[in-house]
Amino acid sequence: MTNTEASEAQRPRARRRAGDAIFQNSATISGALILLVLAAVFLFLLFQGGTAITSPVDASSSADQLRAKAEPANFWGYVLPLVFGTIWASLLAMAIALPIGLGVALFISHFSPRRLRGTLGFIIDMLAAVPSVVFGLWGIMVFAPMAGPFYQWLNEHLGWIPLFSGDVIPSGRNMLTAAIVLAIMILPILTSLSREIFLQTPRLDEEAALALGATRWEMVRLAVFPYARSGIFASAILALGRALGETMAVTMVLSSTGVISFQLLTSSNPTTIAASIAKNFPEAHGTDSSTLIAGGLVLFAITILVNSIGRWIIARGTKK
Repeated sequence: MTNTEASEAQRPRARRRAGDAIFQNSATISGALILLVLAAVFLFLLFQGGTAITSPVDASSSADQLRAKAEPANFWGYVLPLVFGTIWASLLAMAIALPIGLGVALFISHFSPRRLRGTLGFIIDMLAAVPSVVFGLWGIMVFAPMAGPFYQWLNEHLGWIPLFSGDVIPSGRNMLTAAIVLAIMILPILTSLSREIFLQTPRLDEEAALALGATRWEMVRLAVFPYARSGIFASAILALGRALGETMAVTMVLSSTGVISFQLLTSSNPTTIAASIAKNFPEAHGTDSSTLIAGGLVLFAITILVNSIGRWIIARGTKK
């Protein structure tokens, strides 16, 4: 036995405190509980809605999309327009909210006066606490009527673009309004997370860029954005997950017919899975309930897939 082994054998073992054991066990149980809840939700959706995926859906179903059909359709014929509407509305909201959120976060972290940073940050954080039904009421009663004339102007002057073509709905309850309301709802998530990421940029990198003669914008482009790239993407994925699962605001604002259409200003708009479930579940029964629960399973899978892809891309960026 060497001297090192002898000294390690004679060294008394560290005494484990009761508090450390309690903390470790509590953390382990909490992590396992999250996985159990996730698995329980998945199994519930699978068992309750699995039969609707393989069985035909009757045209007399309570779902609005099925009432308009004259012959039976399968589950995928019912849910594919909803999947399109869910992804389309979320992508539109992200296209609107992402540049605005990054701009506001960058202004708060690097360009605003110090005395305004706390106030602006508090206002942004408070927006995240507003219930979605409040945004829905504001969208349907205030924003949609005000935006109606603007939509008419878009159709008259930019109607040659397929997105703005078609017959404009006067009430303003179209996909563009739903996307704008969704963008406002996810804006606090984007802004708050991006602001914290921008503030974590090493101060030495910023000062070095400025000392070499870079302007404020060049410093942000060369030092801040490269450091915060993975964090910006992570915040965008979290905001996209919020938009994918939003229910009440879309249900209240959107005048939907369950079609697949890229037009933003007409009355023939796709709807989302969550909005369809919220609208039809109270009066559904039997097979209709299973169909709606199966739609929830599809939405669950889409959310898990989007977050998994985001985690994979972030991990790749971290390794590089």
